[in-house]
Amino acid sequence: MSKQYSILILFCCLALVAVGCAPAPEPAEEPAAVMEEEVVEEVIPTDTPLPPTEEPEVEEEEEEPAMVEMTLTSPAFAQDEAIPLQFSCDGDDISPELAWAGIPDGAASLVLILDDPDAPVGTWDHWLLFDMPPDLEGLPQGSTAGTDGNNSWNRIGYGGPCPPGGTHRYFFKLYALDTTLDLPAGTAKGALETAMEGHILGQVELMGTYTR
Repeated sequence: MSKQYSILILFCCLALVAVGCAPAPEPAEEPAAVMEEEVVEEVIPTDTPLPPTEEPEVEEEEEEPAMVEMTLTSPAFAQDEAIPLQFSCDGDDISPELAWAGIPDGAASLVLILDDPDAPVGTWDHWLLFDMPPDLEGLPQGSTAGTDGNNSWNRIGYGGPCPPGGTHRYFFKLYALDTTLDLPAGTAKGALETAMEGHILGQVELMGTYTR
């Protein structure tokens, strides 16, 4: 009995020794910390030229053709100056030389009116010409063109300055029309101006004075 007991004790001691000598379990490895991704900003070197910025194309507006201003002159007198005696009723009573330019494109005929707004009875008509060709560039002294209308003396043709007294203004008015009027010779200014309405492409005037 004591022998068996002794063997049991010995066996227990060996078991305890075996357990004590066993290697300790290794601790569980902790998961590696997740490294946060670093955000790296791309830096463009300052010496690197930036790509050119494309600007939207701007359509160029077509320039309108410049307007040509009509001109009306006379070698006999300048604007606002005195009309020489030879062109009046006190002289030869002939029309002065006239020259013009700048007739608008599309003109079909020209009209010339000479009147005196200072007459005591109201505006006095001295000369009416209409349906003159648009390519005409003037009138020589004492000449005519187109069709003559009636003046305030109730006759066709030119009648020069002839004021009753004092200084009067005389307006030579040139009109470019987009049509021909086809009015009869001897047409009065009222009917002429009515027919011109809505057809005037351009106009210009030259004013001279005459004193008696």
